[in-house]
Amino acid sequence: MESFREIRPYSELQADKKEQVTVMFDRIARKYDLLNHMLSFNMDRAWRKKLIQLPELKKAEKILDIAAGTGDLSLLAAENRNAKIVASDISEEMLRIAMRKIQKKGIQDRVECVLADAEALPFDADTFDAVMVAFGVRNFGNPGKGLSEIYRVVRPGGAIAVLEFSVPGNPFFRNLYLFYFRRIIPLIGRLVSGDANAYRYLNRSAEAFPQGEHFCRMLSDAGFLVTTSFPVTFGVARIYAGIKPEHEKLDE
Repeated sequence: MESFREIRPYSELQADKKEQVTVMFDRIARKYDLLNHMLSFNMDRAWRKKLIQLPELKKAEKILDIAAGTGDLSLLAAENRNAKIVASDISEEMLRIAMRKIQKKGIQDRVECVLADAEALPFDADTFDAVMVAFGVRNFGNPGKGLSEIYRVVRPGGAIAVLEFSVPGNPFFRNLYLFYFRRIIPLIGRLVSGDANAYRYLNRSAEAFPQGEHFCRMLSDAGFLVTTSFPVTFGVARIYAGIKPEHEKLDE
């Protein structure tokens, strides 16, 4: 099998959180898709479809998919538009699975896999029409730095689109969600993948992640003009989008 392009080797990823997250995802890669679909009751597929249908992404011809994992979002985008997509991740095992899916679909000419660090992207400035991230920003060692890197590689007028977990605002759904995330998901994760800790990390990272207005502020701080922010499925996840201004503001 042809290997993916290794622009930033795993051995160079120094930050503790990044190394821990990388090792964790390498470990659960083979069961990742099964558990994703099972634990979300297949809602994750619908959420990804909503993401790629955002108007901010529709005209993009060159797209970077950060934290691409096993490639589901990249494949979905490739099936729905004529675009060149780069799927990047810091987990080698996840990208190996993505490569197999891409080759099975016969779309190697449209989707390329790159082993890369989201906080030190190996691309020139203003390279991509859009960057998309599904369930990945919360795994950045430094989310602010990652968003700044995304801003750098997006061309002026280009877009960022993010799908991330959130905690429902409604008390009933919030309590149900927290019970499911804290008790049920780690149990199922342990039974299926043999790794309960990885799925404990899932709920902890989702609960701690800045959401709604807080994440919109992070996007604004990185330089994006926030254009979209809305919840999906009772608020268990949320979609965000922003645009890099055509003309950056000059320092006064």
